[in-house]
Amino acid sequence: MDSKTLQAAALSLPPDERAALAEKLLLSLDEPTDSELERSWLSEAAHRARELDRGDVQAIPAEEVRRKARSLLR
Repeated sequence: MDSKTLQAAALSLPPDERAALAEKLLLSLDEPTDSELERSWLSEAAHRARELDRGDVQAIPAEEVRRKARSLLR
């Protein structure tokens, strides 16, 4: 479907559906790129590693985390 056909179809929607579509389209413009996401994750990982190295936070063993998660899901 070309953009003119898509635009005509969108404009023929009822107002509430057009508003919902417009909101989704606008929100999609704010999505970070893959490289921005990667930089954010790397920055967060480095931040958490520094907190562990300084002793600001204590690591929790994975098995304890799994056990706690399972108990919350019951």
